[in-house]
Amino acid sequence: MSMDVSGITSMLNQTGVTNATNSANSAKTDSLTNSVNGLSSNSTDEELMEVLKDFESYFIEQMIKQMKETFTDEDEESSVASQYTDTFMDYAIEDVADMLLEEVGGNMTQQLFEQMKRNYNIPTVEE
Repeated sequence: MSMDVSGITSMLNQTGVTNATNSANSAKTDSLTNSVNGLSSNSTDEELMEVLKDFESYFIEQMIKQMKETFTDEDEESSVASQYTDTFMDYAIEDVADMLLEEVGGNMTQQLFEQMKRNYNIPTVEE
């Protein structure tokens, strides 16, 4: 029995279409979508938390990229050096998003985790 996660999936698709400037971003969006779609009422707490952390990290990453876009000059040349810089920035933004999630982002992840467990009747495993 799989869960209806269309809200998260549609958000991933929307940001993926809007921001898919390269194949790596599209691949990451596809990977997250597959992870979310793979959740079910049989998923463990660890599986659910891992998918939610990945989603939150991706969400933070997209916010940082949008902020970066507001500060960059649209008239920059499309040189090879610029492409390398963009690729490096994408990796740096991914790392910053992961660090932000680890430092301050747990609250949103925990709220999503609790809500999804409630909504989809995922039992809590007693240790």
